[in-house]
Amino acid sequence: MTVPIDLHCHSTMSDGLLSPEELVAHAASKGVRVLALTDHDEVSGLARARVAAEQHGIHLIDGVEISATWKKRTLHIVGLRVNPQHPALLEAFARVREGRDARARQIAEGLAKAGIANAYEGAREISGNSVMTRSHFAQFLVKQGHAKNIKSVFKKYMVKGKPGYVNHEWMSLQEALTLIKDSGGQAVLAHPGRYDLGFVNMHLLLNEFRDQGGVALEVVTGSHQPPQYAQFAKLAHRFDLKASQGSDYHGPGMSYMEMGRLPDLPAGCVPVWQDWPEASLLQ
Repeated sequence: MTVPIDLHCHSTMSDGLLSPEELVAHAASKGVRVLALTDHDEVSGLARARVAAEQHGIHLIDGVEISATWKKRTLHIVGLRVNPQHPALLEAFARVREGRDARARQIAEGLAKAGIANAYEGAREISGNSVMTRSHFAQFLVKQGHAKNIKSVFKKYMVKGKPGYVNHEWMSLQEALTLIKDSGGQAVLAHPGRYDLGFVNMHLLLNEFRDQGGVALEVVTGSHQPPQYAQFAKLAHRFDLKASQGSDYHGPGMSYMEMGRLPDLPAGCVPVWQDWPEASLLQ
């Protein structure tokens, strides 16, 4: 059984292929009734998405996905029900944009040394006025014929030891959680199966995440395999965290899972939306 709620997706305001309006329309066409737009370190698409959501009969949740550094690893924290006008949130994202641009120039320098010229300009043309991400470089490299698809770009150019890899220090986990909490939101650890932390570090992270104000664990998500649903459902229960779900949809050809195709949360999970007004729409 699939459920009509998706709490993790991206538009062209970060690294998605669809505009906020197109994304909402696509979600509606797939039967989604409650949707959170969670662009990377960016909330500027939410107003446009809300207008479109009203037109399509979708209930929009104001969201964001914040990059954070924990033990020299990059984590993604989804904020749900944030206030997109919260001053501290906007100030933090302005700083992140500056850092992303500096990282983008370093990525381009690395690619230039590997014989790929004008990568910064190409990625900037694709990103337009949105936040500059590695996905924009990936799209440029595919367009130039350096890789067959987006996923292969990361393996060939963007992982450690490859020419487009740049180690970057994001805000701390504590800062990310504080920003979400102070803006009225609920913090969710996104796609935990992607971090390859091992047993000890995963338990350390979940302890710290919960103790510093984290609310939920993303149990069902596009990059998790079905056995991982049960694995992270157990961890959510063990660490007294609620469970969330989201496709992490970026657009055609860029996503592991289509919107509207998410299965139910495993039995025993407490949904992060349990006490939301929108919960009645999902019964």
